[in-house]
Amino acid sequence: MTRDTLYLLKPGFADPAFPGRSFYCWHCALLEGVLASFPELAARLDVERIDWLRPRHAVLARVGDENQSLPLLVLAEGATSPHQTGHHRGRAFIADKDGILAALSQRHGFPDPHP
Repeated sequence: MTRDTLYLLKPGFADPAFPGRSFYCWHCALLEGVLASFPELAARLDVERIDWLRPRHAVLARVGDENQSLPLLVLAEGATSPHQTGHHRGRAFIADKDGILAALSQRHGFPDPHP
């Protein structure tokens, strides 16, 4: 049986549009903080950290060319979620940080974000 996989961008990337600067994705950093805060729950899913530059081959293989935006939660084979934003070859995924947070709570037991 497959597990959910969370794809995050590796921090400290360069963007050629902004020479000499280094960046992080704040949505990914938020999720990194949640994972670090609850390591026993984070162990319930696979986490892959991806380079910023496209094409993002690891992501392409799972959800296709048009779904390279990160963060991205790809659900286990056959699983669905009310928060899913799409599917590719029968595999559902969530490409929205709030949807990912909700799915982590519902599917993996993470506490809910405080309103």
